[in-house]
Amino acid sequence: MIAENRNTNPKNLIAGATGDWEIVIGMEVHAQVASNSKLFSGAATAFGGEPNDHVSLVDAAMPGMLPVINEECVAQAVRTGLGLKAEINHRSVFARKNYFYPDLPQGYQISQYDQPIVGEGEIIVEVGPDKKGEFEEIMIGIERLHLEQDAGKSLHDQHETMSFVDLNRSGVALMEIVSKPDLRSSEEAKAYLAKLRSILRYLRTSDADMDKGNLRADINVSVRRPGEPFGTRCEIKNVNSIRFAGQAIEYEARRQIGVIEDGGKIDQETRLFDPNKGETRSMRSKEEAHDYRYFPDPDLLPLEFDAAYVEALAADLPELPDDKRVRLIQAFGLSAYDASILVSERAIADYFEHVAEGRDGKQAANWVINDLLGALNKDGQTIEDSPVSPAQLGEILDMLKEGVISGKIAKDLFEIVYSEGGDPRDIVETRGMKQVTDTGAIEKVVDEVIAANPDKVEQAKAKPTMIGWFVGQVMKASQGKANPQAVNALLKDKLGIE
Repeated sequence: MIAENRNTNPKNLIAGATGDWEIVIGMEVHAQVASNSKLFSGAATAFGGEPNDHVSLVDAAMPGMLPVINEECVAQAVRTGLGLKAEINHRSVFARKNYFYPDLPQGYQISQYDQPIVGEGEIIVEVGPDKKGEFEEIMIGIERLHLEQDAGKSLHDQHETMSFVDLNRSGVALMEIVSKPDLRSSEEAKAYLAKLRSILRYLRTSDADMDKGNLRADINVSVRRPGEPFGTRCEIKNVNSIRFAGQAIEYEARRQIGVIEDGGKIDQETRLFDPNKGETRSMRSKEEAHDYRYFPDPDLLPLEFDAAYVEALAADLPELPDDKRVRLIQAFGLSAYDASILVSERAIADYFEHVAEGRDGKQAANWVINDLLGALNKDGQTIEDSPVSPAQLGEILDMLKEGVISGKIAKDLFEIVYSEGGDPRDIVETRGMKQVTDTGAIEKVVDEVIAANPDKVEQAKAKPTMIGWFVGQVMKASQGKANPQAVNALLKDKLGIE
């Protein structure tokens, strides 16, 4: 059930020395737009170039250079707005946001203020699972999405007495996605960031790579007594990890609670999170919006487009995570938990659907989630790096269904393909990994195991569940090649178990 209002949930409360407290969280997420050139110039946006290698005369703010809007960045913002089920504003205005940026040569940032390109929207966030494997679905409101240019990068560790500036990032298009203050815990905040990142990647409007700084969150945190008005908030700037976001919120909430309970008051300020110490620290007192002296940029006309433009973009949108999750549950009989893992990344969902096509969907999901993703996570790799293709994994499942290999052999075969590559059927043939289905050969092993364990035989007759022990011993003796069904049937017959 979707919690459309944000009534206090007791599980989210934090116990203080003088009673319970509730966290109120809002986020301003900056996502770099996926485009080949910058928002107002033709300079490249590629990551990792030499310092100041991707800088045009516009980016460097040379005299007489005027900004020209990049239409693809506009289209990407509209696509994102549609993916957030948000209102698309057919008319928006770029404004100058004035304060000193050492790494933005203009001395102001071109952004959008009171007339953004995208208005209110929503994201459904799944929190959990709980002990029953169920998720709680929460509706998080989106306040707005606006386009703006990124600043450059100041480098303070290149020289003893001077700071250097790299303008490669200066002028790169950002989408600032502002949530409503609907989040109530660090878990909800992490789930929100993960879901937003997933939507952006499905839409391919941003690669949302936090390691590269392509997705950064400014997190507004305040605390209050349950049911009371919002407290004074502090903004934690430029958090570039979902895990760090959770840690920053937990620390900041408890810091604020401690200040208030000691008789102090919270000052509105901007803070930074230090992941090494696991704490936030003060950066500067918070400037209000009017301090930025916004005014419409005189070099840019209002941005206008019609309904047909939006409809054309909407018609080409991909299936998004929520819709895909519902479809996978219905089509393959998956649990909500498994479906949520599979749709968390578009590449994982695509991989799964290739494997599951024409096969048992639940079995395919188990192998993708437990075996493949488990191995990749252990190695610090992503699905894009998978050494096992969907076709190879599908071949393993086919041989398992055909009875060519047993479940134990299938696990061994997967490990071989994962580490060495190769055609699964060829590996089974050349390495003699075929399952033994010859009843006579299996019966010989069964007789040997029974003869070697007379005490266990008596126990099995009194306690039929002991047959599992015998099955394990026979499979071990046959190096996993014996057909488990044949083993089970023979043991029941010879032990007199029904």
